[in-house]
Amino acid sequence: MYTIHEHVGHLGIFVSGDVARKEHGEFANNIDLIDVLPPGLYEATFAPRAAEAASPDLVNGDWVMRCEPRTLDDIRALGGNDAEDERRFAAAARVSEINLSLYRTFLQPWVCAMVTAAGGEAMRRLHPLRLQYEVFADRNPCAATVAKGADWARSNRTPVSAGNSFLACEQGASRQIVAALDAWRDLRDRSAELMFLSVYGSPLLQAAVGIDPAGTAASRRPGKDPFHRELLRERIAELKSRISVGGLREAAARVAIYVGMACGGPDERVFAAVRRLRPHATGGWAHAGAIQDHDPRAVLHAADRPGASLAAIPKMLPANAEERSDGLAAIFQILTASGDIVGEAAERLSRLARLFGLEEKANPLPFRRPEDGPRAKAS
Repeated sequence: MYTIHEHVGHLGIFVSGDVARKEHGEFANNIDLIDVLPPGLYEATFAPRAAEAASPDLVNGDWVMRCEPRTLDDIRALGGNDAEDERRFAAAARVSEINLSLYRTFLQPWVCAMVTAAGGEAMRRLHPLRLQYEVFADRNPCAATVAKGADWARSNRTPVSAGNSFLACEQGASRQIVAALDAWRDLRDRSAELMFLSVYGSPLLQAAVGIDPAGTAASRRPGKDPFHRELLRERIAELKSRISVGGLREAAARVAIYVGMACGGPDERVFAAVRRLRPHATGGWAHAGAIQDHDPRAVLHAADRPGASLAAIPKMLPANAEERSDGLAAIFQILTASGDIVGEAAERLSRLARLFGLEEKANPLPFRRPEDGPRAKAS
């Protein structure tokens, strides 16, 4: 599960708490939903609660979190390093390790003997990156005059007209300063990049530090444990042997997952709808202990593989038609928590309703296909 901040990209979590508070809160509120997702790669997207008209009472907070399925191609499209870049970074890391080892062996003992703790603290505080903040801090006696001057300017500020020539000069100078700073930034970044590429991309340097300049992969990857592969094979065989095992609960979970796959990624309203069904389970659901006696996560831990899983549904359903209808109604309530069932999802639900022995012409559920009219209200 990953998310991308709309303004600062993937670095949102490192910028400040205010920038990423929305994402942190939604992840915390929907940790159980994340736990029941089928294995895979997902991107968490967030939409304002006001923009999502369907089931606003199921939303916890001001945002609706949706888990959109993704592939590794989606990650690659964000940009990344090729094998040549990996060799460059590996060479830089190796050179850094060598320099650090040389420093600790030959220079660090002399530095520790010559520099006192007070001198080291003074050097740390006089570092240019810290000094630029210390100069304008309150501990600087001269900073008091800056604060007084700022207060005087606020109290004596007099706005000028939009046509004032000095205002036009000020705005023009401001734009020139911004353009000059942007140009300097671009020049600095480009120069640093070219220096890095030329130095650490040198085949001679890479060979000198033990990196094959013609290698295809410089990064170390964990090996695959044969015992883990055997465990996976046993687990897959066990799951396949239990395809036809279960009752109405398992059948309903398979239908919900299969139809929901055509609706896009699930959002928090779907999971909230499952939780809400727990205290209201009746009929076949209650007799089967389907919802109220189980963690709602167990309802969603069904096989998400079509084919044999769906073909086994008729064997898992109770003989009572009313119980099957109640089960399908519960499925519909879950699926419509995030909006109408249309398109391919409606077609899938229509086909699976026949597996429940509920013909479409007698089906009480208000789902619709694209060619139908607006969805009717559920009774």
